[in-house]
Amino acid sequence: MARSVNTKIVIIGCGISGISAAHRLVKAGFNDVRILEATSRSGGRIKTGRLGNKIVEIGANWIHGPCEENPVFCLARQYRLLDPEALTPENQAMDIGGHPPWTPNFFGSSGGKLNAEDIYPAQQMFLELLNESSEFQGQKGEPWSCVGDFIRSEVQQRAEEQWKDIDATSRSLRLCVISNMLKVECCVNGAHSMDEVSLGAFGLYKTLPGNDCTFPGGYEGLIKNLMSELPSGLVTYNRPVRCVHWNNTEERGNPVMVECDDGERIAADHVICTVPLGYLRKHHSTLFHPPLPLHKLCSVQRLGFGTNNKIFVEFDAPWWDADCEIIYLVWEDEDAMVDEVPDVQRSWIKKLFGFTVLKPTERYGHVLCGWIAGHESEYMETLSEQEVTQAVTQLVRRFTGNPTVTPKRVFRSQWFHDPWTCGSYTHPGKGCSEQDLDNMMEPLPSKGSQSQPLQVLFAGEATHPCYFSTVHGAVLTGWREADRLISHYSSVPCLEKD
Repeated sequence: MARSVNTKIVIIGCGISGISAAHRLVKAGFNDVRILEATSRSGGRIKTGRLGNKIVEIGANWIHGPCEENPVFCLARQYRLLDPEALTPENQAMDIGGHPPWTPNFFGSSGGKLNAEDIYPAQQMFLELLNESSEFQGQKGEPWSCVGDFIRSEVQQRAEEQWKDIDATSRSLRLCVISNMLKVECCVNGAHSMDEVSLGAFGLYKTLPGNDCTFPGGYEGLIKNLMSELPSGLVTYNRPVRCVHWNNTEERGNPVMVECDDGERIAADHVICTVPLGYLRKHHSTLFHPPLPLHKLCSVQRLGFGTNNKIFVEFDAPWWDADCEIIYLVWEDEDAMVDEVPDVQRSWIKKLFGFTVLKPTERYGHVLCGWIAGHESEYMETLSEQEVTQAVTQLVRRFTGNPTVTPKRVFRSQWFHDPWTCGSYTHPGKGCSEQDLDNMMEPLPSKGSQSQPLQVLFAGEATHPCYFSTVHGAVLTGWREADRLISHYSSVPCLEKD
């Protein structure tokens, strides 16, 4: 490894994948590593904020599948950032399959709580269909191109057989529940509609065992700990990159030149690009020179990247049950199994599927986190805080049937209009396959090229073949690209720098 000491490595983006790559490289003895970060902070889509004096997550919320295989769980445990119950063997052994066993409350748009017994058959059917949607992966000839069409057609068929003996009103309510579950899934997948999510590739996403847990002191505690272990001065903040010029044959020694917005030009042997897929989709044509190879570009466009936002709402007193962990809002006019609203400006709030309850109450008081995905969510970002508060207040009053319920505070995220992110996270878009995820992580130049290898490498959640959309996926890809360089320099017999 002594030969790698002079190797110049530039990492674009100081989110957790960039930090993880830097960590690994510095540990392996590379001492010319730099991170260029466009904004004034580290962490990227890990972003902790405050609602009054309460800690809330604007970005990443959970450790999904906190078990020994999950690097985020292992780091959080090492840094002592978790509650004791998250560390128990029982918690790590629970296999929730991506669906936490939360205690629900259901409210209907006619005002008031709905009977859980009336709802469960629809929820059960939906979860079965979601599991079946994952089984088409790797098979040829799935019956529909997207998850939405598959679920709607199957519910229609199964409802005719299984629900033929129930009255029209109950049956209609169950179909409205399916609409609600589709909206939940839009949030889970970061998609505008489940009609945009590939049925054939839906099963590429894999879950880890463990009951999802949170960081009591905020997810950013993980970033702070990781950053404290990097040499000071390694990150340059407020330094957006304009263009990565790769395959430079004329610049002797360094095949890559990173041009920053402020005109600074940085020579490098390797660049690890960790920008979010949303940013890449929007700026790829100016970000790389020469442009990305066509097969890689097609994959960037085929993979989906949508918006999921949170609206935090604080109340003086709860209008939900004491044991309730999630609230579903069922619109009783939505028996057409829809996950998009017809008029975004007038009825965007209908896309909000409900709220998760921030627990424990001793820590948070009475705070809910509302979830809204898609174009409706993007439109919500353009409204004033006052307009959002007004819409949420009307919504809660309608569903509780209580005209006096008033939020104390409202605070929302705005990921689509964040210029460096352009959305939330990745899902397999229609027409997408395993090959697209392979293409995403392929370094430049492509295999078979005569040029110097591994000039531009790619990391970030969108480049993980089965943990896309997650923090652990992001960490693993940062490590993967660092390891790619480490093993390259371990196997290169003599790459003396002149």
